[in-house]
Amino acid sequence: MTGNPDFKQPPWVQSPSEVMDWMNATHPSKKTKGNKHVSSGEEVLRNLHVCFDLNVEQKKIPPSTIFSKLIAMITGNGVVEEGFDLVSTAELVLRGLAKAKFKNISKIVFDEKTVYHHSDNHPDLRKTIDDFSGMTRDVHIGKSVEVTAILKEGMRSIAIVKIMKIHKEKDHAVDIQIKGGIKKELYHIFQNYLTEKLGLKE
Repeated sequence: MTGNPDFKQPPWVQSPSEVMDWMNATHPSKKTKGNKHVSSGEEVLRNLHVCFDLNVEQKKIPPSTIFSKLIAMITGNGVVEEGFDLVSTAELVLRGLAKAKFKNISKIVFDEKTVYHHSDNHPDLRKTIDDFSGMTRDVHIGKSVEVTAILKEGMRSIAIVKIMKIHKEKDHAVDIQIKGGIKKELYHIFQNYLTEKLGLKE
């Protein structure tokens, strides 16, 4: 980030110019006018949607039928499998959210099956991390996980993090949406943690 040497720049999937366009978009616009700062004067990023890949091997999964093979050939969008462990990756994402001051986990979904749901306002993220291995004991296939977390640090926002071990070629392994606002500093703490622990593809 320009003007602050303490932040490492994550290796984005997008080109440098696209990243700069995205960063510039966090300044006042139709969506953010009048909302770029919190009361402390710190800059806030709003309604983020970021996708990236992990720096792991990726293998194509052969189509199961002639029809799906034909569709993959026409669209150039077959199915791939990422070379990372889904459960341990999801746990690292939870730890990254904790470092960014998220304290509440609303829901965890593995392979479209909800393994954790918490509607209480009582902070539960740390306990969720401690109990995570037990929650995922029955996860066998491990195609995807979706984590929904709530941030109340200065403002309320919701983070939805999707990690896909098996996905279409043109999709990305990690999809992050943050609905609402998050301090830029906290967002970079989260991104830098993922970069350090998971390794993002350049």
